[in-house]
Amino acid sequence: MSKDEITPLVSELIEYIKQQGEMIQGLKDEIAQLKGQKPKPKIKPSNLDEETNKRKKIIRSQKRPGSKKKSKTKQLEIHEDKVIEPDFIPEGSVFKGYQDFIVQDIVIGSWNIRYRKARYQTPAGDYVTGKLSNRISNSHFGSTLIAFIFYQYYHGHVTQPLIAEQLREYNVEISSGQINRIISENNGRYHHEKDMILSTGLGMSNYVNVDDTGARHNGKNGYCTHVGNKFFAWFKSTGSKSRINFLELLRASYLDYVIDTTALNYMESQKLPRDKIKKMRPHKGGHFEDQKEWLEFLKTQGITKRRHIQISTEGGLLGSLISHGFNENLVIVSDDAGQFNILQHALCWVHAERTIQKLIGFTHDRKELIESVRSGIWDFYSQLKDYQLNPSSKFKTKLNKRFDKIFRQKTGYASLDLALKRISDNKSELLLVLNRPDIPLHNNLSENDIREYVKKRKISGSTRSPAGRASRDTFTSIKKTCRKLGVSFWDYLIDRIEYRGRIPLLPNLMKIKMAEAQLL
Repeated sequence: MSKDEITPLVSELIEYIKQQGEMIQGLKDEIAQLKGQKPKPKIKPSNLDEETNKRKKIIRSQKRPGSKKKSKTKQLEIHEDKVIEPDFIPEGSVFKGYQDFIVQDIVIGSWNIRYRKARYQTPAGDYVTGKLSNRISNSHFGSTLIAFIFYQYYHGHVTQPLIAEQLREYNVEISSGQINRIISENNGRYHHEKDMILSTGLGMSNYVNVDDTGARHNGKNGYCTHVGNKFFAWFKSTGSKSRINFLELLRASYLDYVIDTTALNYMESQKLPRDKIKKMRPHKGGHFEDQKEWLEFLKTQGITKRRHIQISTEGGLLGSLISHGFNENLVIVSDDAGQFNILQHALCWVHAERTIQKLIGFTHDRKELIESVRSGIWDFYSQLKDYQLNPSSKFKTKLNKRFDKIFRQKTGYASLDLALKRISDNKSELLLVLNRPDIPLHNNLSENDIREYVKKRKISGSTRSPAGRASRDTFTSIKKTCRKLGVSFWDYLIDRIEYRGRIPLLPNLMKIKMAEAQLL
């Protein structure tokens, strides 16, 4: 065949292959939708070149709004001055000062200090020797080096082997075991400050966002629970994510169980048999020091079934929380995980709407119906945000009625009607914002905070020792809380390692920030 005959055939084959590719991608997208997944995104071509050409046409002398630059070096601390003289100075020239050119740099490398403690023998034959300061604390590793290890591991998510390799390239003689000990051990004062963060946050906050994620430890599956809001973040890894576990976390350092009105009301609401509650009532006001004493008490009351023990223990833990001053008006915002449903509980609207989003309309009419309902939901969500800014009883009544109209409608599409009913059944928790406009409508804050833990887990895998697990929780909590309070994590580490005391305890900073927010 001649070249003129081959060229049309090649063009035809190329067009056919292109059509086949589009058909295959269409089938892949359809399969993805049926599986509840997202199809391949349609990415628009970049208009960067067009924008660049437009900008080139702007007259250089004409400044765009907001283009005025501030001085980046005016406030910098100058560590060294170097004077550069001209190569040739004509005779009779007059010195007119300096024209500054500032270069920013960092110093990386080993810096070894030998402290020579002077030693004297007294006339009595005793010896007196110079003492090291608290900044040194008898450690053979300086504060900057220790802070660097903490910062790399807990902030930069650098693994221990890579930290060891880094330091050896900087000519620092340190073993892998010593790096592990710095990261995981002797961190008691940090753990204490972390526990104070939780107690302060729970005591002064109007609401907290909560969530949990997987956290393997010593080869076994576990969970990490997050509690926080815009002022703090607190993480704790445990082997369970039950409601008992959550209540124990909120109870912080306390170990007791209390039977009070809140505990009895909870047991009744959770359908504990009446004869069991009747046996509990005479012990109202009872205080049990620890789990062993509590379980022995339940046994004497004939509470032996697993479900009954669970309900009673949850009630006893709630009683303990209230007895230790837990804020009963605190709202817990979650994604509808059952373990978080205690006291005043609000649900995340983003998670609630996902039950509608996941539906697949197999016909054009059903797809349009789903989109119409979703549009109505997000319009209602927008009105809830308006209500938060300007709450009123009239607006509240209107929103209550609209909620019922949206979520109690019958569309004729069974799956959609079931999803709407599920949301409608959670009306009190979704509309708690009408009574408490100060709480958020979603749980995005907790989702964002816990992503920090997920990144660390993906890089480093599971923890092995209890000290390692506790340190990971502690420094993740401290780092995120520092960020929310506007404190440099690096400055915090240096301050604590050198016992400078220039940065107040984070719980004290939280109190100041929360008090300022309440005054606004």
